[in-house]
Amino acid sequence: MTQRIAIIGGGKIGEALLAGLIGSGTPTKNLVVAEKAPTRAAELADEYGVLVTDVKTAVESAQYVFLAIKPDDVDEILRVLAGADDNGESERVTVTLVAGLPLLRYESALQAGSPVVRVMPNTGMLVNEAMSAVSAGRFVGPEQLDAVVNLLKSVGRVAVVPEKQMDAVTAISGSGPAYVFLLAESMIDAGVALGLTRAQATEMAVQTIRGAGVMLSDSGLSPVDLRAAVTSPGGTTAAAIREFESGGLRATVYQATAACAAVSAKGGRRVEVEGLGASNGS
Repeated sequence: MTQRIAIIGGGKIGEALLAGLIGSGTPTKNLVVAEKAPTRAAELADEYGVLVTDVKTAVESAQYVFLAIKPDDVDEILRVLAGADDNGESERVTVTLVAGLPLLRYESALQAGSPVVRVMPNTGMLVNEAMSAVSAGRFVGPEQLDAVVNLLKSVGRVAVVPEKQMDAVTAISGSGPAYVFLLAESMIDAGVALGLTRAQATEMAVQTIRGAGVMLSDSGLSPVDLRAAVTSPGGTTAAAIREFESGGLRATVYQATAACAAVSAKGGRRVEVEGLGASNGS
């Protein structure tokens, strides 16, 4: 990948993407960040050795522009993008990591026929373990989509989905880490109630969830098979599972994810990617 890549916004999302791209071998000379907060701009320049500049300068030299900004700043940045000159070598692709805003919002504001890709990441991006869902706009070519997918693989796994599924993606992977954190919090509190110290309960719950996640990812077995392997008939795990089921765990998960998707479908300004902050990047 030799194209120039601009990241608009130097917050957690922007920095995670920047670090992932550098870690995967993208030369720093091909990366540019737009960040208006002087202190933050200096931090990024010192830490990663990249050019940190204003939005107009950054986008005019880039083939791929990633928007890691707040929803309230989108219109301002789109005005700059719409007025920016093409780089003269290839069509500029705008990639939005802003939660909740549809492709049409960008396509309507940019120059006619501008390729736009919408991404829904999650907090795993901070540790290069993101689950990012990608939807291509009307004017995105196959090679452009493949390039964006490959760039995002620097911070985790990527799935290409139609935009109509983005509300479901938000409910499962976008907000999903918060569900796991809530489970961990509940397990820790339960451990304390059963007589463990909070430090002991925390270590046990966190490592248990970590190990279970690796098994889910790497074993090749389904969640049903993995759960069954731990659950002996009439045993301790069976007793716990019985209480989860009688308490309506599955129904609660269905209801919670449906509520999340419904909020996402209402327009998205309140949709959040749990744990990921964004800079205004201008």
